[in-house]
Amino acid sequence: MALSVEIFECLSDNYGYLLHDSETGATASLDAPEEAPIRAALKRTGWTLTDIFITHHHGDHTDGIAGLKSDFGVKVTGPRAENDKITGLDHLVSGGDTVKLGKTTFNIYDAPGHTLGHIVFHDPAGKHLFTADALFSLGCGRMFEGTPGPMWAGLRALRELPDDTLIYCGHEYTAANAAFALSIDPDNAALQARSDEVSSQRAANAFTIPVTLGAEKAINPFLRADDPEMAALMNMAGADPADVFAAIRKGKDNF
Repeated sequence: MALSVEIFECLSDNYGYLLHDSETGATASLDAPEEAPIRAALKRTGWTLTDIFITHHHGDHTDGIAGLKSDFGVKVTGPRAENDKITGLDHLVSGGDTVKLGKTTFNIYDAPGHTLGHIVFHDPAGKHLFTADALFSLGCGRMFEGTPGPMWAGLRALRELPDDTLIYCGHEYTAANAAFALSIDPDNAALQARSDEVSSQRAANAFTIPVTLGAEKAINPFLRADDPEMAALMNMAGADPADVFAAIRKGKDNF
């Protein structure tokens, strides 16, 4: 029993993902940013779409729902807290729930902040974590609706997953995130190495995703808000981690 992941580009900088349960053939689109690339990925893989998993209500993650649901008759699973903002949801979930794709089980985590009802999907057996716009490589989502405390708490919960968990995020923002991270943590050797790797990947038009959670714990400033070293770098020694997180997020917003 294994989950296969097909990664592809959507829109200008979105990542699209097909999740395929090899035992049963069940296949989900993780979010639905744009119909055409999803259809192309299905044709390329030979997989048949059975499900759509939605993380949050923004149009660049939901605009493809209607057409795909009409043509494939898929079941659409999404955040209970955003049911009033997303047309076409069939099954509502929130943190603590589980979702099945064939024989693969996903644990749902609440990740509020980017939107209030944002959720992420974790496949513990395959060690895949689909974070959409809650957590990026070297970054996190812009805090459009939430407040720092709950967003920090949500990221901290994700940080507790095993180090070899693979992060699949919603956008190719890694190079910009690396530039900001280096601006506040310039002497971090692991961060410098990751920035160089990202530059090479982008120069080759390669994806920077997936990345391990273990690597991110050492270099992503947003996952280090409770690290005294990060607080010191922000001139906030001894401050509450949620306040440090808020300061890092504000810094990125203005970068």
